[in-house]
Amino acid sequence: MNAPPRASLRRVAAVAAALGLGTGIYYFTRAPQQTQVPAMERPAAVAARPGDAMPAITLPDVDGTAVEFASFHGRPLLINVWASWCGPCVEEMPMLAAFADAQPRDGVQVVGLAIDTPDGVCDFLERVPVKYPIVIEQPAPDDASVRLGNAQGLLPYTVLVDAGGTIVKQKLGPFAHGEIERWIGSTDQRPVPTR
Repeated sequence: MNAPPRASLRRVAAVAAALGLGTGIYYFTRAPQQTQVPAMERPAAVAARPGDAMPAITLPDVDGTAVEFASFHGRPLLINVWASWCGPCVEEMPMLAAFADAQPRDGVQVVGLAIDTPDGVCDFLERVPVKYPIVIEQPAPDDASVRLGNAQGLLPYTVLVDAGGTIVKQKLGPFAHGEIERWIGSTDQRPVPTR
């Protein structure tokens, strides 16, 4: 076999380069203008602080059913913000599950708020099942975590809401062994009497 002449190879390379350059210019100058979807601007939420009323929050659970946090009114609420990819969140989850399981009917209601994808949460819960409700939200400047006071966006993040719907405490970072009971026990968390 004879090798092709170098001049022919140079011409083929030059034509290929010109086509590649032309295609790149087309896609970087025209295609994005044709396919770009305008981004929705979402303002950052105002972060709640202890003493504030819990913001109105309704989020889907792992089955897609809407869960209104107001439905827990009348008993204390411990909201734990976590993600399946967050190591400290995963480490503290068995403690939260044990705490939730030990609560009497009118005791503290634990709710997990996953800043995650539904698939990530479902995969995680297959490996580490919990009995307390889990709701899901995507991270955003105005997500429920931020509205509950997590202005830094770090995980895990926990909020204690009293039976009347007022934020009592906020905690950034994981619980140490035995800390949940002490943390909650340092406040009076009795259910609101029903009439």
